[in-house]
Amino acid sequence: MTDRALAVVRAGALTTVQDRGRPGHAHLGVPRSGALDGPAAALANRLAGNPPDAAVLETTLSGCSLRPRSTVTVAVTGAPCPVAVDGRPAAWGAPVRVRAGSVLDVGAAVRGVRAYVAVSGGIAVEPVLGSRSTDLLSGLGPAPLTDGAVLPLGTPGERLARVDAAPQPAPPGELVLRVTPGPRDDWFTPEALRLFTSRAYHVSPASNRIGLRTAGPALSRARHDELPSEGMVLGAVQVPPDGTPVVFLADHPTTGGYPVIAVAHPADLPAAAQSPPGTPVRFIAVRRGLRTGGA
Repeated sequence: MTDRALAVVRAGALTTVQDRGRPGHAHLGVPRSGALDGPAAALANRLAGNPPDAAVLETTLSGCSLRPRSTVTVAVTGAPCPVAVDGRPAAWGAPVRVRAGSVLDVGAAVRGVRAYVAVSGGIAVEPVLGSRSTDLLSGLGPAPLTDGAVLPLGTPGERLARVDAAPQPAPPGELVLRVTPGPRDDWFTPEALRLFTSRAYHVSPASNRIGLRTAGPALSRARHDELPSEGMVLGAVQVPPDGTPVVFLADHPTTGGYPVIAVAHPADLPAAAQSPPGTPVRFIAVRRGLRTGGA
């Protein structure tokens, strides 16, 4: 049995393996998946001495606990949270040495939603379609972590980041999403288009890796006929029958039959990954005004 491995002591609410995902397979019905907060995952890898595409662990709200079988360097980024090794406080957002047999505990998020745990050498589960990411929608990639699971580790690199700590953006107090109108904004009434970019929504507890669901004013449709299924992209803001917008995230479906009122700017989506339920959400049109609807 190799000593380059990581035993899961406490899996947490939802901890998955993620890397940069598997873009380019939408024609096969496969979402891109990958870390929802890509900059935080890349920073964790840098601090742990890994290449930016190495696989990390993405925790959700409650963290996880891990026991390496060999001495490793780890880094925890993303949602601020307490970090401890064998019960003693350790650094968040900085390289931490964890000896073989010690327990690294990544605690519950103090702010934000998702923490990223990079381990020197990276998580070396078998790739599927070029990625080690867990995809909750299609089921591709490794299953979410369970207590007692053992994860293989790759060979560590020769260099670690020469920093004591790295600055990271705080989880947003208000989520502001820049959106480009369309392609189906003409399926909504002028009043719905006004509400969409003028009223505050809130993050719904039903949000997940597939989409950030919102609660707020329902958007009325100008057209009520059936829309044939069409391709969906990362950041698409789809409006289901209840009228409240859903922002598609990394595990989104590749097709959908509800109208897409706008598409969110990709640079704003990492903040969406760190917005807990109840966070205010505002949609800001990046073109001058939304179209006023029509048949």
